[in-house]
Amino acid sequence: MSPAGKRFTPRQIEKYKRQKYIQTLEKFTRNLFRMFRDPTVDAAAFSTKFRYLLEKLDACEPIRLDSEYLTQSEAYIREMIPVVCGEGFDDETLDGMREEEMTRLNRLQKMKNRSRYQKAKYGHRLASEGWE
Repeated sequence: MSPAGKRFTPRQIEKYKRQKYIQTLEKFTRNLFRMFRDPTVDAAAFSTKFRYLLEKLDACEPIRLDSEYLTQSEAYIREMIPVVCGEGFDDETLDGMREEEMTRLNRLQKMKNRSRYQKAKYGHRLASEGWE
């Protein structure tokens, strides 16, 4: 057993792997959105960057994803693999799919942000006490 294995519990190691996979997944989707938004990115550069990000994602140990946002993100990326890595991916194909894919990625981002907003339970009480 390595010295690092003695310092960390299996639960800590599992948590680290989970965080690493989720961060890589989110980085992948952010980069895709950035590339779709930039009109100067051509199909060759897009494909190269996509393959690089895919290698990084595949290098991480896959984990069970519980949130709907993460499962949808992973499914979206796996859905894009045959399109980008397949034959016939050129500038015309990329330009044709830009708007639709940016919309899909935007929906994923909205799904993520949906869980951040919570209603103010005690807002009425604070307003009546003069706290604002």
